[in-house]
Amino acid sequence: MAPVLTHWDPESPIIIKTDASDYAVVAILSTQARGDVHPIAFHSQTLSPAKLNYDVHDKELLAIFDAFKKWKHYLEGTPSPVVVFTDHKNLEWFCESKILSR
Repeated sequence: MAPVLTHWDPESPIIIKTDASDYAVVAILSTQARGDVHPIAFHSQTLSPAKLNYDVHDKELLAIFDAFKKWKHYLEGTPSPVVVFTDHKNLEWFCESKILSR
């Protein structure tokens, strides 16, 4: 059974699912109501020629950044934390310490 769109409820928990491919980034804004997850909005964007050269982990972070920028009006002031689901394996590189040189 496919998920059904729902109206925005500022009191419900917010869930954002993001993904990035070689050519585009996508995000789904959802809320949890009565134990079920229902989508509210969908966002997809084709990457510009410069962004096509990004590494995979940078594209994944770009998808998260674009989602937060696009739905800022939904996310600000929510009573519960925003949960973000993404391909975690690609973001392990971001969490590691790096030795920087001049």
